[in-house]
Amino acid sequence: MNTIHSQPEFHYRERWLTPSLQAAAADHRVVVLTGARQVGKSTLLLNAEPTCNWRYYTFDDFDALRQAEREPGALWAGAAEIVLDEVQKAPQILSAVKQAVDRRRPAVRFVLSGSANLLLMRQVSETLAGRAVYFTLLPMTVGESEGTAAPSLLVDLLEGRFPPERKIQPKIAAPLSLLLRGFMPPLLALSQPAAWERWWEGYIATYLERDLRQMSQIDALTDFRRLMEFAALRTGQMVNQTEMARDAKLSQPTVHRYLNLLEATHLMQRVPAFVTSHSTRLIKSPKLHWADPALAIFLSGYHDVESLSRARELGAYFETLIYQHLLALSQLQTPRPRIFYWRTPRGVEVDFVVEQGRRVLAVEVKMSTQARFADADGLNAFLSEYRQAQGGLLIYMGTEVKRLSEKILAVPWECLIH
Repeated sequence: MNTIHSQPEFHYRERWLTPSLQAAAADHRVVVLTGARQVGKSTLLLNAEPTCNWRYYTFDDFDALRQAEREPGALWAGAAEIVLDEVQKAPQILSAVKQAVDRRRPAVRFVLSGSANLLLMRQVSETLAGRAVYFTLLPMTVGESEGTAAPSLLVDLLEGRFPPERKIQPKIAAPLSLLLRGFMPPLLALSQPAAWERWWEGYIATYLERDLRQMSQIDALTDFRRLMEFAALRTGQMVNQTEMARDAKLSQPTVHRYLNLLEATHLMQRVPAFVTSHSTRLIKSPKLHWADPALAIFLSGYHDVESLSRARELGAYFETLIYQHLLALSQLQTPRPRIFYWRTPRGVEVDFVVEQGRRVLAVEVKMSTQARFADADGLNAFLSEYRQAQGGLLIYMGTEVKRLSEKILAVPWECLIH
């Protein structure tokens, strides 16, 4: 047993999600925090109030794992607040947590943390439905790494408030280096590309050889890595499992299973299509986005700024970066907005549609330094079909916040990330 005292690590950086977690921990008996390995879940829970003072166990510890298997209730005997980390290694603990919550006497609060989405794990039969609230910690945003507060841009636009036109002073001198390095917290201490390369290689090796085997029986890790590489080249694209199976020389059921595992371990997400009838969303092909654009870039074989600058997928990697920040900002709102993409049978599309109740915002991403009226063609098409939408947002790499039409605003990408 460890009782954690509030002594933040020297390099601890506050996460935007912290206030939402704090509010949830005060209002609910069970909070579940998941995310890819190395995104900083344990660091957050060990340093942020109130969980830094709660009794803490990690199931990386063999003794704690054995106790979870044999006598789970003893883990929280005599305690009122418990953090259980790496719970995907002890899924049977969830039934014991449910019983402890349902008994109500004595009252116990839990924060459960892990590197897998418990709702997508086949071996998890207890989801704590109606008892838990769920959060996903993402790779660190640019603003979090700089210690700045979350921007209000997404909230303002969803509420119909457009910021005034102005020029900004760019703060990021080398955006391609940022994409190449990535956004996992340990990378912030590494300044050289060679160090980033070694870190990502080790990350993938550990994922394949340890984390993945704990999730599922994978006989051919080389096949799984090959599928990861083909999927990395398709970030920002619609998922075509038949095509991926052909290119990777795998069966379609195998591709389907591998993609599910990547999603369950938070390395990848599938973005559903946006249509007016909610029932038809499930039959539309989703788009694929990786949790960290640098992971997709590394798997795609781009290892320096020069080769990345010439990559045909560069725009998609930039789009993945924007998606990561849209997700991070969405998690800070109540109710939590959902993110889709929109595409017509004729190929007219917008990259993202952010929906919060009846509020809808269309978002287009362009890796260009000028915001042209023609860049908003997809946004105009969307707004003509969904006239109730709050408006359209064009995110680009320039320096001006400016109106492209009455309901379409162009903003530099830095307005979204810090």
